[in-house]
Amino acid sequence: MFKGQPKGLYALALANTGERFGYYTMLAIFLLYLQAKFGFSAAVAGQIYAIFLAVVYFMPVVGGWLADRIGYGKCVVTGVSVMFLGYCCLSVPISAFSARALSLCMMFLALLLIAAGTGLFKGNLQVMVGNLYDDPKYSAKRDSAFSLFYMAINLGSMFAPTAAKALTNWKMGAAGLFYKSDAPAIAHQILSGDMANAATMQSYADAMPGAAGMDLAAFSQYYIENLSTAYNLGFAVACVSLIFSIAVYFACRTWFKHADINAKQQAAANANVVELTPQQTKERIVALGFVFAVVIFFWMAFHQNGSSLTYFARDYTQDFVTGPLKIGFNIWALTLLAASVYTLFSVFQSETRKGKTISGIITLILWGGAYALFAGMGDKVSILPSDFQQFNPFFVVALTPVSMAIFSALAKKGKEPSAPKKIGLGMFVAAVGYLVMLLASSGQPAPSELNGAVSPDPVVPAYLISTYLVLTFAELLLSPMGISFVSKVAPPKYKGLMMGLWFASTAVGNYLSSIPSMLWNNVPLWVNWTILMGLCIISGLVMFSMLKKLEAATN
Repeated sequence: MFKGQPKGLYALALANTGERFGYYTMLAIFLLYLQAKFGFSAAVAGQIYAIFLAVVYFMPVVGGWLADRIGYGKCVVTGVSVMFLGYCCLSVPISAFSARALSLCMMFLALLLIAAGTGLFKGNLQVMVGNLYDDPKYSAKRDSAFSLFYMAINLGSMFAPTAAKALTNWKMGAAGLFYKSDAPAIAHQILSGDMANAATMQSYADAMPGAAGMDLAAFSQYYIENLSTAYNLGFAVACVSLIFSIAVYFACRTWFKHADINAKQQAAANANVVELTPQQTKERIVALGFVFAVVIFFWMAFHQNGSSLTYFARDYTQDFVTGPLKIGFNIWALTLLAASVYTLFSVFQSETRKGKTISGIITLILWGGAYALFAGMGDKVSILPSDFQQFNPFFVVALTPVSMAIFSALAKKGKEPSAPKKIGLGMFVAAVGYLVMLLASSGQPAPSELNGAVSPDPVVPAYLISTYLVLTFAELLLSPMGISFVSKVAPPKYKGLMMGLWFASTAVGNYLSSIPSMLWNNVPLWVNWTILMGLCIISGLVMFSMLKKLEAATN
């Protein structure tokens, strides 16, 4: 799995892990922050969230175009610096009541800086990874390399929801408060004069030591201010993670310095530059453009994790878990289980008996540690809506070696699917994920009927966990393979731009992800899930209809 990969892969992957940890810590709480602090409706918060994601993933087009001219490394370092300023702005606790205009301005400035910095950083770092595999010595390992790189991305994002939750609980506990999923919405209702759920808020106030002597309006404002400050602390984590990333980047720069070169720099150095005919260039760009168009609908479906799936976690899913599923809400137990997958594979892949024995012993120790953590949990564990977002990265980290082993076995038999075929299969698998949500939503009231409350009969967390598992299978088929496809097929003079356009397709998909949020309070639950499922199926069919042309462009 790791054997024969260049050292530069690990340095660039680790630098990306740190950056992604900060980004996903921020993203895990961002939509909840918008609603808690500013009282935005689900539609408005979802729209801001979707626009931000769209801009984040569109900016790599600009970053890639710029890097094709001035160099990838320069853009990466500049991007980290700009992102750092953005997260600093987002971390400043400004009152949403006494300084609402200033608070909103700071938030939008922060989002703009984060998006611009990500555009300079993300795509260009991945181009450098791809450049490592232009060397014939490593070219056969390109797909497996991007699977490992993608795993590293998710290793960072796996811990993000836990970091956000820990800071939120610490801050709320210090203020004598505890988190309730419906409290922010009810607090804003009370402050606007709507007392429909006043009794529920009063019961929260009576149970919280920090609310002693406050009337209901004062308590509501106190609750919102402290919860908002807790979210600010979560955003500050991203600043620290970026310091880690840039430290790794510079410390290990000699491992990948030779990959920090674009076509213009190669030509100036009289190095060998691959020249394509105008027809070849056109065919490759057309093939890439088609793939970009299809994956828009995958990202539209996949990025419901921060919007409609989070709303479902908050309003329709039990806020506690019992039984074996408890282990999924202990990040350290998940970490041990994920690590055990790699040590278990090492048992079979080690070339010496000693290596197999050591790997087997470590695997048993990891399983024992995970069980001990599980046994130490209470019979009933409280959970937050953001907790569900740790499942997707956990599944990516744990299932990457399984995916690589399957495709490696198929490759040895000459039956490994091409990258375009994997992308098409990924679309069909994503549709199955929303079939699970259809089953979960059966018999549930429409969001418009809840009026800010939660479902009287919430479903067990297993439904959402299953959905994230299925969507992860789809993601492993589509995302790392898509990045690998772009790095291989992109004309040398346009590598940065083409990688940027891959993210631009993600940007469009992210923006379209706001549609279920806009429909949330206007349609039954099943309508949203059916729309997403149908789009994935249609996209998969279209992808397979163009398969021969796409595979020809790859060759």
